[in-house]
Amino acid sequence: MNHDFDVIVVGELNADLILRGDVTPAFGQVEKIIDAATLTIGSSSAIFACGAARLGLRVAFSGKVGDDEFGRFMLRELGQRGIDTHAVVLDPRISTGLSVILSRPSDRAILTYLGSIAALRYDEIDLALLSRARHLHLGSYYLLDALRPDVPRLFDEAKARGLTISIDTNYDPTENWEGGLYETLQRVDVFLPNETELLAITHEDSVETGLDRLSGILVVAVKLGARGAIARRGSQIVRADSIPMKVVDTTGAGDSFDAGFVYAYLAGLDLQQALRFACVCGSLSTRAAGGTGAQATLAEVRQFIPDL
Repeated sequence: MNHDFDVIVVGELNADLILRGDVTPAFGQVEKIIDAATLTIGSSSAIFACGAARLGLRVAFSGKVGDDEFGRFMLRELGQRGIDTHAVVLDPRISTGLSVILSRPSDRAILTYLGSIAALRYDEIDLALLSRARHLHLGSYYLLDALRPDVPRLFDEAKARGLTISIDTNYDPTENWEGGLYETLQRVDVFLPNETELLAITHEDSVETGLDRLSGILVVAVKLGARGAIARRGSQIVRADSIPMKVVDTTGAGDSFDAGFVYAYLAGLDLQQALRFACVCGSLSTRAAGGTGAQATLAEVRQFIPDL
């Protein structure tokens, strides 16, 4: 069956203002000097979409922005990367979300204004778009306040149309780690948490036992930062290392990992190959500031995996 798109991405849209420097903010009107400031594409879902498109997948986005400069910036930047944004809702009653990120080479602190991020509703998603794609990816589950109760319903619609589904919940700012997630995960083919998220969601104290708790999910791939990643499919467990890289900014590295894993999954690569592929994508994305400035092309990934 022919499809217009490989992946439909449903999720949040916001710009990122990235401030780079080895400083710690201080109240009391203390002014500190940073090394660089970059306004770029933000949000886990948008960075994933850009990474998937960079690898050659045909991508459409379903989300919501305000009728303001940040919203227009996001639509313009996504369009320039070949991502279809016709299903993005432009709402003049709200403001587009924004994240301010203080980035160090090995860590980052994030302040996020939700704005339009939390406002996307189920009835604003063009379900006809699902029939035009092979796969649905949803990001930032815990930020999608208006949509979250209906995510199982959305996934059922996708399954009925024959799509496979992946999800990256990202961090829960409330740290409750609930919200009907287990009902949602029952409908998922690929779950892509990082180590912190996996342990919080499963209430376990090791990655291995956390993976055991999620054995009902077809594939779980867990990001371990500089230590690479681990994945499980049924009884099979595999590991892959990250690649050595002079790190400029880790913003969006996990989202680029996700894009790489979904690309490999749709290409039919085995679990070990898919995890290696994803780790290369995540590592290469740290070469420049912002989540999309250095995302990998397929040719670049193949330089590190010659037997692909």
